[in-house]
Amino acid sequence: MPVATQTLEELCINSIRFLAIDAVEKAKSGHPGLPMGAAPMAFVLWDRFLRFNPKNPKWFNRDRFVLSAGHGCMLQYALLHLTGYDSVTIDDLKQFRQWGSKTPGHPENFETPGVEVTTGPLGQGIANAVGLAIAEAHIAGKFNKPDATLVDHYTYVILGDGCNMEGVSGEACSLAGHLGLGKLIALYDDNHISIDGSTDVSFTEDVNKRFEAYGWHVQHVQDGNNDLEAIAAAIEAAKAVTDKPSFIKITTTIGYGSPNKQNTAGVHGAALGGDEVKLTRENLGWEHEPFVVPEDALKHFRKAVERGAQLETDWNKIWADYKAKYAEDAAEFERLLSGKLPEGWEKTLPVYKAEDKAVATRKTSEVTLNALAPALPELIGGSADLTHSNLTYLKVSGDFQKGQYHNRNLRFGVREHGMGAICNGIALHGSGLIPYCATFLVFADYMRAAIRLSALSEAGVIYVMTHDSLALGEDGPTHQPVETLASLRAIPNLIVYRPADGNETSGAYKVAVEQANKHRPTLMAFSRQNLPQLPGSSIEKAAKGGYIVDGDENETPDLILIATGSEVHLCVEAAQKLREAGKKVRVVSLPSWEIFEEQPADYRESVLPKAVTKRLAVEAASSFGWHRYLGSEGTMISVERFGVSAPGNVAMEKFGYTVDNVLAKAKELLG
Repeated sequence: MPVATQTLEELCINSIRFLAIDAVEKAKSGHPGLPMGAAPMAFVLWDRFLRFNPKNPKWFNRDRFVLSAGHGCMLQYALLHLTGYDSVTIDDLKQFRQWGSKTPGHPENFETPGVEVTTGPLGQGIANAVGLAIAEAHIAGKFNKPDATLVDHYTYVILGDGCNMEGVSGEACSLAGHLGLGKLIALYDDNHISIDGSTDVSFTEDVNKRFEAYGWHVQHVQDGNNDLEAIAAAIEAAKAVTDKPSFIKITTTIGYGSPNKQNTAGVHGAALGGDEVKLTRENLGWEHEPFVVPEDALKHFRKAVERGAQLETDWNKIWADYKAKYAEDAAEFERLLSGKLPEGWEKTLPVYKAEDKAVATRKTSEVTLNALAPALPELIGGSADLTHSNLTYLKVSGDFQKGQYHNRNLRFGVREHGMGAICNGIALHGSGLIPYCATFLVFADYMRAAIRLSALSEAGVIYVMTHDSLALGEDGPTHQPVETLASLRAIPNLIVYRPADGNETSGAYKVAVEQANKHRPTLMAFSRQNLPQLPGSSIEKAAKGGYIVDGDENETPDLILIATGSEVHLCVEAAQKLREAGKKVRVVSLPSWEIFEEQPADYRESVLPKAVTKRLAVEAASSFGWHRYLGSEGTMISVERFGVSAPGNVAMEKFGYTVDNVLAKAKELLG
């Protein structure tokens, strides 16, 4: 196809293709096939429908675009560059997948302005998009007025076969259909190729019928390689359906234009190679050098800059009118977008005295959530079908359901993985919302990929995990977390809290809300069984991650007992008996290793002085990782096997979680 015969649209589409080809070729690494095949749908979407401002990537009322098939990220980087985002220059494209680059091997929201969420693990992006759509619906339900539509934007997704194979997408899309999220539109790049070759070897279901069953509006564009008008018509039709999310299957050819590699797995995840690049240039009539964009194409793409500025200007007028009519709501909207927490919110945190009755920390979590909810309207969330076990219902609000999007209680159903990924989308929407989600601690394994991506993406999600140990009892080893805390503590940038009583619960929530506001996730592990209120606990101390809960801070102890959660009170009782025997004993509560490690060195030394080498750690979990706190002579009461089905108090006793056993181990350590 000689250049002279190419239409402007063909020039634009091939510009996307060859920027992707050239970047992957220069890096000698990447996935050129998807950008080559999906370029037509992406061009139609970005050119005719997507509302954004390249010079202000964070403009609030922009449409959100998610490339769920994140391996094809050169598609997105090419579009960001072509449409005028300052964040992605030609030099950035030339540095694709290199150290320090703003164009990493999969899209990362914290690296590249214009990228909304971090994608790459397949299925996560479409699930994040459900969260983005939930956030849009909630904020619209809260602030829009009959005469003022302040919040009005779409979430568009491009996903592939792999995303549709992953279970997390099914969880999230099933919920999206139930909720009727009409502002969510997914474009399915149906190219029939995955890494193993043709999807015929493993994936032959009728995906459209599945999405119809989910409650989505479904269409099929037969020729996604050439029929731009059919793609545009399908998106128009999707926008016209306001009570359902829309799914558009667009059949394409992976690696379109490559004479020898198109429609093969060979173009999925590897550079074309010099000879094939040359042949592809000849086949598509592309006479330009690598990384050169024809002037006509670039000029057309860059119309997005003026168009985006006008869109934002028009919205600013709506915003100005809104502020004039609805000053109180406008002030709240402005506060949310700024990320500033309400004045004095932390004063609502419950405070407990030692004489208050013993209750489970899952119960003090419920009390704390409901104390915070009126003060923090940005708090929104729910449980994976365990609301009455996790105790996470906000009494100030009803359920977030179709037509009731202003409400704050999310009913996730038994969809842990989807729940976590959806909450990541809510957190990354940019509307200041603080999402929380809940299940049993052991089922963190069902949502680990989403938790990891919360930490990686800097998504301020609060994870409320209950039934945190052997003490949950009769449900047995399938439900008793043993290795879970250790594995979660291994995730960088994730704060893990295991509170010992009500004050520590409040302290954990204080940190969780503050850190969520700073784009960092927190996971809290709460007990099923009742725990006493500790005389030495406080919100302020717990918020330091570790502190002296019992003992004279001015004396050098013979022994330090260190514990978290439900084992702290055992250590306090044991310490009292040891003191009666003339021993100098300190008890340290260490609810959050991560926060404790971020305290000044002198504070950490004051709590756990290096000179005191006799230490006994007590936690109803694996000892993995505890070596850092045990010192040269330390030991631990831990669980190094799976649990057992028995009443919780019996299980704890049999595994050694009693005052008598703590005493015995302490005396053995003291010699």
